[in-house]
Amino acid sequence: MPDGSVAVKKGRKFDQVLAGARDVFMSRGFEGASVDEIAKQAGVSKATLYSYFPDKKLLFMEVAKSECSKQAEEILAETSDDDPLEEVLLQIANRFVAFITSDFGQRVFRICVAESDRFPELGQAFYESGPMLMRGHMIELLHAAQERGEVEIDDFQLASDQFAELCKADLHPRMVFSVSQTFTKEETSRVAKGAVKTFLARYQAPQS
Repeated sequence: MPDGSVAVKKGRKFDQVLAGARDVFMSRGFEGASVDEIAKQAGVSKATLYSYFPDKKLLFMEVAKSECSKQAEEILAETSDDDPLEEVLLQIANRFVAFITSDFGQRVFRICVAESDRFPELGQAFYESGPMLMRGHMIELLHAAQERGEVEIDDFQLASDQFAELCKADLHPRMVFSVSQTFTKEETSRVAKGAVKTFLARYQAPQS
């Protein structure tokens, strides 16, 4: 596929191409994924694939953005202002931990990091469609909580980033350094609960 700045073209088989590319990228990595294999997995011709994505980098970025945006939305879905803040944060923490320790979460993270030196835009796309999107939603949630008098926060961006980092405690370093690739429910639940308790110990407003 030629390099260059090109736009994504949508069409009837767009989602079909993305699904096939996702499977191949996750199993082969970015460098190991071939156009022939992606087309075969997607059930389309190479001409159809090229018509949507003339650049393999563009295809991978679209896969990463699509999947990470979906995951970020799911992490923050089905939360209600009527629920206690601790319960809402625990729901988000459990979903976030589940994603970063999932097979897809681990694979796409490793691919983006591995290719970020040669293709910085890959890492940028992953960051913007995952961590940055979640940060924005968390900032909105925390602003609303402060308006209700539940938290006292001066720097909402920092607080949001701190919450995400607390959710990675122990698990993410073990994953990155290949100490562990799978985690028990007890392990992930322990980290999620600890993240919420630590976060609220710092930012929860004093109870009257």
